[in-house]
Amino acid sequence: MNFFKSKIYYFILAVSLAIGSTKVDAQDFHLSQYDAAALYLNPALAGQFDGKYRLHAHYRTQWGSVSSKAFNTSAISFDIPYKKFAFGLQVLNSRAGAGNYNVLNIALNAAYNIFLDKDKTHKIAFGVQGGTIQKSVNFNNLYFENQFTSTGGGSFDLNAPTGETFNNNSFWIPDLNAGFVYFYGKEQIRVNPFVGYSVFHLTQPQEDFFGTDNKLPMRHVIHGGAKINISNTVQILPKGLYMQQENASEVNVGMMLHYHMQKAGTILMLGTNFRSEDAFIIEVGAKYGSYEARISYDVNTSDLNDFSDGKGGFEVSITYIPKIIKPNPIRNCPRI
Repeated sequence: MNFFKSKIYYFILAVSLAIGSTKVDAQDFHLSQYDAAALYLNPALAGQFDGKYRLHAHYRTQWGSVSSKAFNTSAISFDIPYKKFAFGLQVLNSRAGAGNYNVLNIALNAAYNIFLDKDKTHKIAFGVQGGTIQKSVNFNNLYFENQFTSTGGGSFDLNAPTGETFNNNSFWIPDLNAGFVYFYGKEQIRVNPFVGYSVFHLTQPQEDFFGTDNKLPMRHVIHGGAKINISNTVQILPKGLYMQQENASEVNVGMMLHYHMQKAGTILMLGTNFRSEDAFIIEVGAKYGSYEARISYDVNTSDLNDFSDGKGGFEVSITYIPKIIKPNPIRNCPRI
């Protein structure tokens, strides 16, 4: 790849796809382990676990093979159930490309559970999430068309005028999200299905680096799946997600296998996902006591493969859920 093609490619990747312009709307960052980061998937998932509280940490890095700087996403969240309610907090930060385009999201979460039958097997949860988003970029680190010169075979002169007018390089905007989820939670049955819907950026706040009229588009998410108990030691979890934001959409379908090593008190996890002709995802993990850890890798399958050689994204997540000791527990297939 020659110098000119390389710099133009990095510019398009770092600017057009990341921050957008007057003609390109910015899109939210996505995660391959989307179901691990519960509060980022659906505000209604706050408190949907068997334990005292949940502390979750998440990290993703991608495009290090094609960009001068990798795109990184990190998140930490905390949520706790209280009777029929649940409350939580999430802090997520993403940084992309040479311009250090950065998105910081801080949000508070509240959810409420409704049982549809006296046995409490059919449950619907509703959730809302409100907070703020801060976006910033360092335009001094980016290349622009007016800075290109054909002298000496082609190069960019960072001291030359960009020809662009930037209204600001940082701003804060409010954010409001909501969602609901349905669970069939009878543990002694073979199949436990679940389905949910969430929508982000309900107020479509005004955002722009260029001083033009530009709103953050809503992001719609539909997700679902089922826990299928094959035996006391084996479970499979088929799952899927559809996400749409403005003109961008994503489909993610996959399967996770859980194997319960009863003597060791450990659940081993192995899964694969396929995302919208973009990546084939391999995921492994383990659950021991109150801890769960998962690692995944995206093998790039899109047209970008010509530049990335199949190298996509690496992702890791860790979740801690202290157990509630129950007297005379009913023996059943392992809880996930």
